[in-house]
Amino acid sequence: MLFDMAAVYRIVAIDVRFRREGKDLQKVGFYDPIKNQTSLNVSAILYFLEKDVQPTRTVYDILKKAEFFKEKERTLS
Repeated sequence: MLFDMAAVYRIVAIDVRFRREGKDLQKVGFYDPIKNQTSLNVSAILYFLEKDVQPTRTVYDILKKAEFFKEKERTLS
């Protein structure tokens, strides 16, 4: 029996001051690069961005690829 060991990445909001403890504030989505699937909790992401939370470069790229920022512009207009 073979197991699929492909990674699926959780996208979480964390407080960088406590990064070593690995505690996330909230799960806001996931990304599966093999199946090219992205699931985002848009309202949670907007909440954190409004609080000046800065996404990592990787998360920013995932949000951009998912056209999150285009959706955000439509939501705010």
